[in-house]
Amino acid sequence: MASLFPLQVTTASPRPNEYFTKSRQGINYVDGILGAIVDCTSRVGKEERVAMEMAIEDLYKKKNQRFILHLKCSHNEPLHAATAARNLIKRKHVQAILGPRTWEELSAVNDVSKQSNVPILSFADSGSWATENWPFLMQASPRTYKQMKAVAAMIQSWGWRRVNVIYEDSGSFANEIIPHLYEALQEGDAKISNLVPLPSFANSSLLHEELRKLKREQCRVFVLHTSLSLAARVFEKAKEMKMMDKDYVWITTDSTTSLVHSVNPSLISSMQGVLGVRSYFTDTGQDFSDFDTIFQDKFSRKYPVEKNHEPGIFALQAYDAIWIVGLAMQEGNMKSNQILEKIAAVEFNGLSGKIQFKERKLAPANQFQIINIIGKSYRELGFWSDGLGFSKLINTAPRYNFSMQILGGIFWPGATSTVPRGWDFPIISNPLRIGVPNGSLTDFFVKVEYHSSTSNYSFSGFSLRVFEETVSSLKYFLPYQFIPYEGNYTDLVMQVQLKQFDAAVGDIAIISRRYEYVEFTHSHTEAGLVMVVPIQSDSTRTWLFIKPFTVTMWLLAAFINIYNGFVVWTIERHYRSELGGPILNQIGTLLWLAFSTLFSSNGEKLHSNLSRIATIVWLFVAIILTQSYTASLTSMLTVQRLQPNIENIEMLKSTNAFIGYSQRSFVKGYLEEALGFHSNYLRKFSSTQECAEALRNGKIAVAFFEAPVAKVFVAQHCKTFTIAGPRYHVGGYGFAFPKGSPLLPDIDTALLNVLETGVVKNLEDDLIASQKCIDIDSDNESIRLSPQSFFGLFIITGSTSTVALGIYYFCSKSETENSMPEPKGIWMLIIMVLKILRYQRKRIVRKVSDAESPRNSANTSHSRPQV
Repeated sequence: MASLFPLQVTTASPRPNEYFTKSRQGINYVDGILGAIVDCTSRVGKEERVAMEMAIEDLYKKKNQRFILHLKCSHNEPLHAATAARNLIKRKHVQAILGPRTWEELSAVNDVSKQSNVPILSFADSGSWATENWPFLMQASPRTYKQMKAVAAMIQSWGWRRVNVIYEDSGSFANEIIPHLYEALQEGDAKISNLVPLPSFANSSLLHEELRKLKREQCRVFVLHTSLSLAARVFEKAKEMKMMDKDYVWITTDSTTSLVHSVNPSLISSMQGVLGVRSYFTDTGQDFSDFDTIFQDKFSRKYPVEKNHEPGIFALQAYDAIWIVGLAMQEGNMKSNQILEKIAAVEFNGLSGKIQFKERKLAPANQFQIINIIGKSYRELGFWSDGLGFSKLINTAPRYNFSMQILGGIFWPGATSTVPRGWDFPIISNPLRIGVPNGSLTDFFVKVEYHSSTSNYSFSGFSLRVFEETVSSLKYFLPYQFIPYEGNYTDLVMQVQLKQFDAAVGDIAIISRRYEYVEFTHSHTEAGLVMVVPIQSDSTRTWLFIKPFTVTMWLLAAFINIYNGFVVWTIERHYRSELGGPILNQIGTLLWLAFSTLFSSNGEKLHSNLSRIATIVWLFVAIILTQSYTASLTSMLTVQRLQPNIENIEMLKSTNAFIGYSQRSFVKGYLEEALGFHSNYLRKFSSTQECAEALRNGKIAVAFFEAPVAKVFVAQHCKTFTIAGPRYHVGGYGFAFPKGSPLLPDIDTALLNVLETGVVKNLEDDLIASQKCIDIDSDNESIRLSPQSFFGLFIITGSTSTVALGIYYFCSKSETENSMPEPKGIWMLIIMVLKILRYQRKRIVRKVSDAESPRNSANTSHSRPQV
């Protein structure tokens, strides 16, 4: 029976009428003539050839179908493929063509076969447009989109944000990976950093140059989508350039991973730590076991040079493709369109998986195997299933997870088990260039100072301190340098996009239009836009009544009052026995005399002319002080009521009030677009001091600040301004990085850490506490009364009381000696007292002057004159 089996693999032309379809003339009749175009020089082509021959034999054994297989070698050249197709159609009269695997070869074959309408079962991922435009094309291998989703899932599982893609510069490899991987990565917020096409026969110098460029970049995650022969050269060169060391990640696709079983030990040694995605097929059933045994025997005899004889997914796909055509042509004597219809309707479980066509494309595979190159071979880590994630098992009660950690430990490049962070600093890199805005509205967040002596800049401020704390909490050393930037904040973030800076740090508001250029970290300040207005009224203040006099004035008035009371008490106790007694009674009486004489011209009945004279002078001074106090308090209440009473933006709009904003912030656009203010009523300012002055003199009614700045502004001007109205949720300060920066996730994590541990809160509290209230209530201060305005009155009343007290003591002494003092002696006593008072006046004037000018004495560089 074997001698009657009509299997032939030929490259020569058959003799005319040698084969017949469904003619029963002797033993030479066959059920069909098939053609195949493979790359006989590649491992894939060799496996396909042996598998197709086995399929022809199995169709005869199991289905009693006789097929002739004419196999042609393309050598991976479109021209050779076109020539082979022309030969198969015109001279071999094939009824269907299997292969090829590349889009270029497929396009050439289709151009030849489109006139004869011969069905083509292609192993190339040609896309939907090909099957729509080529009506006799059937795609007999699953599309690569799901495979790219598996690759993207691996990248996203470890939080890598950037990836370099190296692919073979042919239409097939480009079409398979670029659109599919790009779309899959977008779903997980990852991006392709570099696309590197390599020619199929790239030499060592070209590989070295391309890898050197990639090594200069930060991204350390590589996806390799090439043929096995090109992948071998890439890995050998990468190992030579130390790009297979620690912190590097390499992921291979099915075109390489499914052939890893066939690579030699030298290539395996260059691929240590590589992760691979390959198509999954069941290798435990009896059908596969029988196929595997026969395949290895045939393959070893046909290709003895090959080191490994195990079949891969490409052999299984080729075997199933022959069965697809065989089952479709069971009826025999069919036309091309009938064969095509039957192929589209074929459905069975093949060795490569479920065989079922939809829109003339094989149903996509939903399961892929993840392997890890280690030692002299590889380890099967587990599986990835579309929509389910990763799992250790695939058939027996699998447990899924979207993290690859469920697959267990992984052997990474550099013989390490530590997960690479996916990026690193280039070997020749300089510290990060960090742009810092020079001209911040307040020094609290960013302060840039130039030192002419050293020609260097110094940087400080809350935002910079937060960035320093964030960087110090990273798990690795991050060198950087601050560089001042003149210009507005939007221009600064645009410089980051243009790669003039590696990042921007400062009081940079996070707003939507800046996201067009960069990405931001989490905000390190509270977000919001608020309205700052002058304090509206002091009339309800509990201690407003003490405002008319300065502190020194109150102390001096109280001293003089008590002193006069002491003089009156001293003189009058000689005449009134009730002023004596225990010490506490005398103190109470003294204080009563002091204050009763202040509010009553009679007070207590006075017996001595000396006490009457002192009291009359003090009453005169007290009347003047009382009237001045009343006038000052009234003026204060009147001034406070004249301040604007603005509580919301509706009141601003109705009164057409002028509004202040920072000229370097985004606030103007928000006021116009979101809040509806007309630009004619907006006034810009360049500093908080300028804004404070404009609010005081009425040039603007309110000022809009970002919430962090408002907090500092109110702390500095605590007596005159406050925050009013609603908070508009916009902004917040963040650090800007280029889009897709591999640094951003680490910086974000570190920033959250310093926020959650309270480091930023403590830093903010310390800096806010250091912001002393530099503001003075100018309106009230101008009408407050100080001792300088009444110093002459205090001298008069103090001198009068002192002279009266002196005369009283002198007279008391003379009476004790039973003699009256001479007039000359009295006048000498008065002159002596006046000299003493003159000396004391100088001391009081100096002390009062110092008390009224604390800031001047604190800021002056001259020493205080000594008395």
